[in-house]
Amino acid sequence: MAFALNLPKLSYSGVGAVDDAITSLTQQPVKRVLVVTDKNLVELGILEHLFELLEQTDLDYVLFDKVTPNPTATLVREGLAVYTESGCDCLIAVGGGSPVDCAKAIRIVASNPGDIVDYDGVGKVKNAGDFFIAINTTAGTAAEMTSNSVITDELRQVKMVIIDAKQIPDIAVNDPTLMVNLPPHVTAATGMDALTHAVEAYVTPGAHALTKPTALEAIKLITQWLPVAVENGQNIEAREQLANAQFLAGMAFNSAGLGLVHAMAHQPGATHNLPHGVCNAILLPQVCAFNAEKFPERFRDIAQVMGGDTLDLDNKQAADLAVALIRNLSARVGIPTGLATLGINKEDCHNWIDKVLADPCLGGNPRQPTPEEIEELYCACL
Repeated sequence: MAFALNLPKLSYSGVGAVDDAITSLTQQPVKRVLVVTDKNLVELGILEHLFELLEQTDLDYVLFDKVTPNPTATLVREGLAVYTESGCDCLIAVGGGSPVDCAKAIRIVASNPGDIVDYDGVGKVKNAGDFFIAINTTAGTAAEMTSNSVITDELRQVKMVIIDAKQIPDIAVNDPTLMVNLPPHVTAATGMDALTHAVEAYVTPGAHALTKPTALEAIKLITQWLPVAVENGQNIEAREQLANAQFLAGMAFNSAGLGLVHAMAHQPGATHNLPHGVCNAILLPQVCAFNAEKFPERFRDIAQVMGGDTLDLDNKQAADLAVALIRNLSARVGIPTGLATLGINKEDCHNWIDKVLADPCLGGNPRQPTPEEIEELYCACL
């Protein structure tokens, strides 16, 4: 069976990547750009160079800086109104997963009929829409180069996972100089998000010859460089290596798929507005242990690239080592120890079971859980 590998038309990575992206933009028939971001990034001055570049190239722009973590359907509708009323014909997202996902959703509804809630699911987007540049300021989500967006539907209290290759930005940008001021806790959360992408992409049945090497390399780089970046955010080499790692993880999961960790992590994000990367990090070891009970051999390679010595271990022991190494990395970068520390209780976990079963990420898990097993996994992570 053939596999698909969907990527942006162009990707710029490294110092100066933003300049190169705007130079490419000047070759497009664009008149007015909607810049989608959040107020914090604006206040930190991270967008100043972008604004200067747009002004130098005589590109008119409108700023939409209302994006919040876990962007909502209401926010998308508000962004659409600004986009259409301002006569924009291009989008530039600046930020982590939230601004990029919000921009993806705005682009969808600007070029397709209906409301954003109509696009929940897989393959529902007909038109790709206007030219779109995604500038990443974190090293975690890979939203700048993937076909996924996650938008919270407040009415249903569910995170919609919109999956369609037409969402992939035209240009993806990873400039490590934009990441040096990222706070340690955000660096840790986004880095563990990238690790989750890579691990799930490696063990899913959808993994193939072009995703397995990229997933393993991402795991190796994150293990090596995430603690360095958390300890010293000004380390430009660590920032660049993590940016590369999350991009590789994105390449892997964008083709191979994700799994149960994401299906479970989406729920506390939707109902309690919690950081996605933190939820992933807490759930990842427990779900890995669950999957390893049936497929321990898939975790031997993960243990090895994380620095574990598996030479004298059988597959089960190697899988246990992989889980331990993931737990150790999470603790080393300061991830909370359990969901209860975030305000989650057993009743919350019980109420999420049906939503986990309906989440499109679940299909990529190598071991399909029962409702009872999902609840047990949640409770084990409290």
